[in-house]
Amino acid sequence: MAVVTLAFGALAALAGVCGQRLLARRFAGMWGRAILWAWGVEVQVHGAPPSGPAVYAANHGSALDIPIVFGYLPVDFRVIHKRSLHYLPIFGQYLYLGGHIAVDRGNPFRARRSLSRAATRIRGGTSVLVFPEGTRNRRGDGAVQPFKRGSFVLAVEAGVPVVPVSLAGVKRVAPEGLVRLRPGRVVLTLHPPISTEGLTIDEAGDLGNRVQAVVAAACADAA
Repeated sequence: MAVVTLAFGALAALAGVCGQRLLARRFAGMWGRAILWAWGVEVQVHGAPPSGPAVYAANHGSALDIPIVFGYLPVDFRVIHKRSLHYLPIFGQYLYLGGHIAVDRGNPFRARRSLSRAATRIRGGTSVLVFPEGTRNRRGDGAVQPFKRGSFVLAVEAGVPVVPVSLAGVKRVAPEGLVRLRPGRVVLTLHPPISTEGLTIDEAGDLGNRVQAVVAAACADAA
């Protein structure tokens, strides 16, 4: 696994250095699919992305989610992530050079500025992926936790739809993270987009609740 990560990570980072961010994204997709194949994890994809940019909001129960979304989410996207991930070997360099969007959670002013820049990029045609639970959900039952409001403020400000994305079956495959991984199947579902047209910032929390309900129901049905 380390060799695969090093090889594809180096290629993705090199593509990023050369300004080829779409190519970097493709290398990340190859990495995700190779890793999951080696681990015996099958991913079924249901649904299709809308035309145009969107905010994709997914549940986050395991580190396994990362290769799943990079390998199988059928859209070119940039992920919004905490800035500290830049310190991870290989993967952190890919995030930085691939044009993904870092947020400094320890500094509210910088975090807000990062999200404002993200909204500008989305209006310019870039889709983003967010994990609105805020951090990995470590509950053993895999129940989806409340979604934080900030991701949906971003969608409202950018004026783009939110696509709920459910990652179902991850806890069966990785009940204790990557430590005790077992072969199995995960279902990635892109649910119908939810429009932000006419919404105000004050309604972002309600929008997040609607998206969370869709994702949580899909994960519960697959449990």
